[in-house]
Amino acid sequence: MTRKERYEYIIRWFQEHSPEAETELLYDNPYQLLVAVILSAQCTDKRVNLTTPALFEKYPDVQSLSKAGFDELFTLIRSISYPNNKTKHLIGMAQRVKEQFGGTIPMTVEELVQLPGVGRKTANVITSVIDRQPNMAVDTHVFRVSKRIGLVPATASTPLAVEKILIKNIPESLVHKAHHWLILHGRYTCLARNPKCSNCGLQKACRFFQQENR
Repeated sequence: MTRKERYEYIIRWFQEHSPEAETELLYDNPYQLLVAVILSAQCTDKRVNLTTPALFEKYPDVQSLSKAGFDELFTLIRSISYPNNKTKHLIGMAQRVKEQFGGTIPMTVEELVQLPGVGRKTANVITSVIDRQPNMAVDTHVFRVSKRIGLVPATASTPLAVEKILIKNIPESLVHKAHHWLILHGRYTCLARNPKCSNCGLQKACRFFQQENR
């Protein structure tokens, strides 16, 4: 199977079996999603979703978060991984959005990465989820799954390299959705240590499965 054929097969399968794939983070607006994504670094979405309701009740917008005291915010997110750094990032992010962007969450990758706690991956998530821009956030799941099933070569050694290859080969209109396809597949089927190959519908196109079953 050529790479083009593999992409076509896998995209077709996801379109049929996961047509409404979306983020598992709970949010109502761009501000809430940005906060949730910053909190989700090296932390589960489930834990973030348990934490954000109280945070959003106390700090419902950029304006209120920009005035948050460190200790008060830290107490609300202390169950999240790296709460010290994330407290600093959230307050700094809100202050920068208020001062530099008039209180409105910017919607370009170039602007978002200027915010504390926001790297390329987070910026890609925000712009693809909120604005459906054709940006591909490469987290550990996307990085592992795309290489394992053969969407990108094993030699693609960085998230940016993987991102560029995926963007090149996935139709622009589907990139924002493909991000979730790969994340959810990695989270529930193509696990890091014990992939559930016997329950996977991508066997025919998966390079890993083919190699393991020669």
